[in-house]
Amino acid sequence: MPTPLLAGNWKLNGARNEARALAEAVAKGCEDVDDREVMIAPTFTALCAVARVLDGTKVKLGGQNLYWEDSGAFTGEVSGPMLAETGCSYVIIGHSERRQFFGDTDYSVAKKVGAAHKAGLAPVLCVGETLEQRENGATLGIVETQLRHGLVNLPQQGYGALVVAYEPVWAIGTGETATPEQAEEVHSAIRGILESILDGEKAAGVRILYGGSVKPSNIDELMACPNINGALVGGASLDAEDFLSIVHYQES
Repeated sequence: MPTPLLAGNWKLNGARNEARALAEAVAKGCEDVDDREVMIAPTFTALCAVARVLDGTKVKLGGQNLYWEDSGAFTGEVSGPMLAETGCSYVIIGHSERRQFFGDTDYSVAKKVGAAHKAGLAPVLCVGETLEQRENGATLGIVETQLRHGLVNLPQQGYGALVVAYEPVWAIGTGETATPEQAEEVHSAIRGILESILDGEKAAGVRILYGGSVKPSNIDELMACPNINGALVGGASLDAEDFLSIVHYQES
């Protein structure tokens, strides 16, 4: 089984001093963590401050997005090499909020995944369906399309660092969470898609995270599912106590 990854996506929250204090609390609370990996993704303006806090700790740093060119006339964008220089080892790509509000498409997501690999960053590729798509029975088809299209620019050697995050759009920030059975159904399908691309051993090593209103109260049952290898946590990652409770979930 791959090493579980518990990742905090801070979204547009936390100015520098707030981010530093939260990172310090998370790092201190992870000093005894040995059998799982922890990552936090602050805003771009807080990355340098948080990187200094995390230096020498067990907590990894991630970016929330990137552009697919290394440099150039792309006002407002941040590149993979810039994230890597800051100290990031992960980058979140294709989050539903990026797709919904900022025009990310399967095409641009694929370019970003390729750019992340080129920069030495582990891509956290997000996939997930809307409520309407689920109600229409389209969940597995939507997820497969997003996944296959998102991986077209990732070479075979890049799959060792790949992380996939299943985030049902209807569960993000709503307080609603997919049941363990719903989540496991999609995670199992994602594993099957990966097995059609890779050999079995490599596919089994790709971590598939669940995201969507993950809380201390539901993390244990989610992590008990065989194909759930961690969580991408939104709102609960902004509270150190809540996030650390998630990090220290109890294995069944």
